[in-house]
Amino acid sequence: MNRPVLEADPLIIASGATLQDLPAQALYVVATPIGNVADITLRALWVLSKVDAIAAEDTRTTGALLRRYGIGTALLAAHEHNERAAAAGIIERLRAGGRIALVTDAGTPAISDPGARVVRAVLEAGLRVVPVPGASSLTTAASAAGLNSSLLTFAGFLPTGSRDRARLLRELAARGEAFALFEAPHRVAATAVELAAVLDGERRVVIARELTKKFETLQVCRAGGLPGAIGAEPRGEYALLIDATDAAAVDIDAGTRRWLQALAEVLPASRAATLAAKVSGVPREQLYALLAKE
Repeated sequence: MNRPVLEADPLIIASGATLQDLPAQALYVVATPIGNVADITLRALWVLSKVDAIAAEDTRTTGALLRRYGIGTALLAAHEHNERAAAAGIIERLRAGGRIALVTDAGTPAISDPGARVVRAVLEAGLRVVPVPGASSLTTAASAAGLNSSLLTFAGFLPTGSRDRARLLRELAARGEAFALFEAPHRVAATAVELAAVLDGERRVVIARELTKKFETLQVCRAGGLPGAIGAEPRGEYALLIDATDAAAVDIDAGTRRWLQALAEVLPASRAATLAAKVSGVPREQLYALLAKE
């Protein structure tokens, strides 16, 4: 049973959550804390206590969170390995007039987490999806990074194949825009080396580790020093934010353009940009981006 005191909680009452409608036949996509359990919102607690069931990535993880707040709503399993079947069951329950919440282990569902298939299936079934916003590793990291850009590309977790990883990193670096990556501790050291190889050595990088947790760290470095900043034995979950390059402010003169085009006729674009950058002093990323457009 849900804890009766939740309805009488002064913070819940002050928030106005008890007066808000909870439409039936709706999927509620609820963000949960990414580390610090105090980051859950009052609205999330209210919704989780009032829906008919909660579809969770891991029922054990979500169960522990619910017990902390005295919420006894029934749990359903909805993870990456059963998402299609889970979606069908959720739709059936919604059509019968139910209210279902969707959560992942941490953060916002469907943002580098399971949930997108369920949400898409519910929308395609003509049913309502209600977002209940809250914690997200992406917005948490970006808010503390001081990025020099109003445009941020979110790449999430990189592909596992080395060729696909290399291609994506080259493309992201060449654009010159700020971008963000998530990385696991067992792969972040290798990713740091790959990033250092494709970025201008002076490009600003912010390393966010274990966000909102006890050992949270935020570290600023230059791309050339990224492998050393990560270290040989990384621990915890990482968000890497690569700041926008200032290359757009640099004009490429006609002579440099001719050199670049001549090199590109006999060398791969990445190598041509590297050599032209050494000769001209123009940032490699801007030269590579110019080749990519032509």
